[in-house]
Amino acid sequence: MELSIGEMALIAIAIVVLFGPDKLPQIARDLGSGVRKMRGAVEDIKTEIMKETDNPVSEIKREIEKVKDAAKDFDPTKNIQKDIIGEPLADEKPKLKLSDDETYEGPVSR
Repeated sequence: MELSIGEMALIAIAIVVLFGPDKLPQIARDLGSGVRKMRGAVEDIKTEIMKETDNPVSEIKREIEKVKDAAKDFDPTKNIQKDIIGEPLADEKPKLKLSDDETYEGPVSR
């Protein structure tokens, strides 16, 4: 909604007629104060939204780091040797089922 110069002049004349020239400074201060409060409220809301949206991003980053760490320890030749020999290697730990693993959190969704 855009106002032309003529429309703004008409509004200014109407305000002067309705409230008088003595109250114009007070009306302008009150209007400015209201605008500042609204901008502050909008900034607070933006800050809260950014905080809330930042949390899932950091959780995803932690999950990516976990996957990277797991990939570093992965050795596909162990599985090949295991399949060829038919028994686990001596240095291989027995695998836990996910139901036995207390640190397993399952898929994360929000």
